[in-house]
Amino acid sequence: MTTSDRRGPRTGSAILRTALRRNAGAMASGTVLMGMYQAGETAFPIALGLIVEHTMRDRSLGALGLSIAALAVIITTVSFSWRFGMRILQKANTTEAHRWRVRVAACALQPVARDADLKSGEVLTIATEDADQTADIIEVVPLLISSLVAVLIAAVALGTASVGLGLLVIVGTVVVLAVLSVLSRRIGSGTREQQARVARAGAKVADLIAGLRPLHGFGGNHAAFRSYREVSTEARDQAVTVAKANGAYAGAALALNAILATAVTLLAGHLAFQGRITTGELVMAVGLAQFIMEPLKLFSEMPKYVMIARASAERMALLLAAPPVLAPGTERPAAGGVEVRGVRYGSLDGLEFQVPAGEFAAIAAYQPHAAGDLMSLLAGGVPPAAYEGVIRVGGRDTADLSIEAARAHMLVDPSHAEIFAGTLRSNIDPAGTGPLVGEAVEASMLTDVVALHSEGLDYGVRDRGANLSGGQRQRLSLARALAADAPVLVLHDPTTAVDAVTEQLIARGIAGLRRGRTTIVLTSSPALLDAADRVLVLDGGAVTADDTHRNLLKSDRAYHRAVTR
Repeated sequence: MTTSDRRGPRTGSAILRTALRRNAGAMASGTVLMGMYQAGETAFPIALGLIVEHTMRDRSLGALGLSIAALAVIITTVSFSWRFGMRILQKANTTEAHRWRVRVAACALQPVARDADLKSGEVLTIATEDADQTADIIEVVPLLISSLVAVLIAAVALGTASVGLGLLVIVGTVVVLAVLSVLSRRIGSGTREQQARVARAGAKVADLIAGLRPLHGFGGNHAAFRSYREVSTEARDQAVTVAKANGAYAGAALALNAILATAVTLLAGHLAFQGRITTGELVMAVGLAQFIMEPLKLFSEMPKYVMIARASAERMALLLAAPPVLAPGTERPAAGGVEVRGVRYGSLDGLEFQVPAGEFAAIAAYQPHAAGDLMSLLAGGVPPAAYEGVIRVGGRDTADLSIEAARAHMLVDPSHAEIFAGTLRSNIDPAGTGPLVGEAVEASMLTDVVALHSEGLDYGVRDRGANLSGGQRQRLSLARALAADAPVLVLHDPTTAVDAVTEQLIARGIAGLRRGRTTIVLTSSPALLDAADRVLVLDGGAVTADDTHRNLLKSDRAYHRAVTR
């Protein structure tokens, strides 16, 4: 798949065209069936008028039986065409919504960052509400066409009785749609703003949940809650504005449709009084005037749904059309280690080091932000144009690697990895195919958590690991990273939330399990530093020392002060 394929349609209109194009068959079938439904509904008052007309002329049981049979055919057509037409359209609608949800999720989960100012809460809204509302276009278009069919049939039928009645329906429909199209534009713009504000509120509450414990720790929870209340209030006010616009639209549509139906009824009554139409035609006209309210209502509501679908499609385009920060290549790395040459980025100033294949190297960063900058580079979250120098994995420049190859060869595990709702096992081995789950549990010292519960690895974990302690969440994340058995593993502070004894055991476990595999740990933990084959000291953005932990303790006083506790 090329980069342009990943990005998908660039505009909301292009997204809607894509949805319409790949559901053309289902929409055609649905349109035919829904057109039959509307034609049958329209035929009912026409048939009643004809029955009255013929019954008054020919009062026989045969004519009555034929009339009943004709009504039965119409009712059967209406019932089955509606049932199967809506089944086809709703299946296509839900399938299309699923496709866009998967597309948005795949885009958001790419291992390269995207240049779209959207937080996780907003992405969630796009992947759910916006995807569903965009797919509604699959139902809207056939319903719009079928409603138009009903209006045209009614106009033609009334025109056969009186040209004036037919023209009144056509002209009245045009006037109704012209008035409502103005209101629908207001609803579309208001809906876009409402969706954006709701998404921002969702992103804010997601951030609050993620940082609730530290917020409580330094007393910032009240200020954070006030901030969320402001954002939520803005979303509520905009929702009220949209609701008012929707109410005005619905009221105007109902009033205009009622006026048109009343006008048709009054004109038909006037023509019948003058003897210009028959009693049967009057019955037909009155029936059509009542029936036409439904397709007119449906027809007049369609522009609103089109505008909502377009607004949602434009929000999806914000994410789908945003160019990736990195343009992944197609090469695959050979077996090998990691090489960093002359890298300048953020706090890194000419950083150079090499970790050969199979070595366990620890990096002691005196400045925490330097460790963060290095992790961002190794994780592929920084575009090549944003830094100087070269980063190679397995002898290949990271900018030339395909996403799949980079992910399969090197795993970069952040200090605060996500824990998902599920079980311990599903968090450690999401694919269910990892051969090292038991070894990873042992090495990460997660054994005590497993032993605490009768379910063992099948113990249920709540969202974000809410039923686990900080140390248990950290060890669970470490077990997942170790179980992946990546050729190159980069860890950042994997033991900050555990006690010294457990830390010592984890350090030995990592060294044992990763023997023969390339491992880089950014840490200040003496246990991990001691377990590593060598330690690189990162100070002032560059490597200032390279030796074993114990040699550095003896020869480097600054290192001794930085890492001893």
